[in-house]
Amino acid sequence: MNIDLSEENKLIRQLAKSFAEKEILPKIKEYEQKRRFPRDIIRKMGEQGFYGACFPEKYGGSELGFLNLAIIAEEISRVSASIGSTFNAQSMTVPFTILNWGTEVQIEKYVPKLIGGEWIGFFGLTEPGGGSDAAGSMKTRAILDGNEYVVNGQKVFASYASVADVGLLFAKTDPDAGHKGISAFIIQMDRPGIEAKDISMSSLGNLTKTCELFLTDYRIPKENLLGNEGEGFKIAMNALDYGRLTIPARSVGLAQACLEAAIQYCNERVVGGHKIGEYQMIQKLIADMTVEIEAARLLTYKSAYLKDKGAATTRESSHSKYFAAEVVWRAAQAVYEIYGGYALADEYPINQYLAYAGLFRTGEGSANIQRILIAEDALGWKDANRHNMKRRFSLKSDIF
Repeated sequence: MNIDLSEENKLIRQLAKSFAEKEILPKIKEYEQKRRFPRDIIRKMGEQGFYGACFPEKYGGSELGFLNLAIIAEEISRVSASIGSTFNAQSMTVPFTILNWGTEVQIEKYVPKLIGGEWIGFFGLTEPGGGSDAAGSMKTRAILDGNEYVVNGQKVFASYASVADVGLLFAKTDPDAGHKGISAFIIQMDRPGIEAKDISMSSLGNLTKTCELFLTDYRIPKENLLGNEGEGFKIAMNALDYGRLTIPARSVGLAQACLEAAIQYCNERVVGGHKIGEYQMIQKLIADMTVEIEAARLLTYKSAYLKDKGAATTRESSHSKYFAAEVVWRAAQAVYEIYGGYALADEYPINQYLAYAGLFRTGEGSANIQRILIAEDALGWKDANRHNMKRRFSLKSDIF
C-alpha cells in the first residue's frame, strides 16, 4: 500500500475542508441554538457528491471511492461532529445497502434521493434491551398479510428517524429461526402506524437526532422487502461492515479537532508566566494525541484502500473502528484536561467533543464487541474476513 495520498485525494480533502469551513462552521452554532435541523447543508453536501462517493454515476454517485469518502467524512467531522454523523445513514448503512441488495426499481427510487441529500435516511436495527445482541433480542415482528407485511415493535437509537423520509427496518418474519428469521425492509415515514420520538441527549447539541421508533400495525408493501426473507441479519452485518468506514474517519476528524483546539489553547493560556504548552505534562498529552491520531488515520485509510480493491475488510474495519474510537476518546479527555474549568463553558466546544467521542466509541459496535472480534481473529478461532463483503457494483475509481 502506498501511504502517500494522490493529487486527487489531496484535492478532495481541500474541497471538503473548504466546504466545511465556509458552509458549516459559520452556521453551526445558530442551527444548534435554534434547534433547526440542517437539511439545507445536507442537501448541499449531496449536491457536492460527498455522500455519493462510493456510488455509480448512473444512480447519481460521484464514483470517488472509499478512500475519498473517508477523507471527506474526516474533514467534515473536524469542523462539525454532528454534521459528520450524517455520513452513515446518508452514504453507507442505508443507500449503499439498498445498492447492494435492492432490486433495480428500489435502487432507482431511493438511492439517488438519499445520496443527493434530498431525502434523509435512518437505520432501524437496535431494540430496547438489545444492544449488541441484535438477533437474539429482536422482538419486532413482520407478518405477511396478502401483499403487505404488518409490523409491530419498537426500535431505539435509530438516528435521524424523527426527521427522516425513508429507512431500513429489521424485523423477525420467522421468530423461531434465530438470526435466520430476520428480514430487512425499506420503509417510508409518510405511512400510518409509525412514530419517531427524539431521545433527549443535550450533550450532543441539538442537531444529531437519536430516536425511538414505535410501529403499530404498520404496513409495508411486499415489494419493499430488501433481499429475501431471512437475509436480514446478513444484510445488517454487511451494512455495518461498510458503516465501520465512516465511524473511524469521523473519529479521526473529531480527534484532529481536539488536537487543534488543544494546541491553540496551549499557545494562548498563560499560567505562572509561561504558556501552558511549555509544561511537560501538557506536552505529553499533545505528543500522545499527535501520534495516536496519525496511527488511527493510517488504519482508517488502509481499510478504505482495501475496500477500493474489493477485498473483504471485516478485520480491517474492526481494527480501525476500535482504535480510532479509543483515540478520539483519549483525545477528548486530554483536551478536556488541558482546558480545565473552561472545558465546561459553552463558549468552547470541549464538552460536546467528549460527548461525541463517547458516541463514536459505542456506535456501529462497541469497544468490547470489537475487542472480541479482534481477539478471536488473532487467536485463530474465527477468521474475521471469512465472509466476502457483498458489493454489486464497481466504480471507475476502483483499484483492480
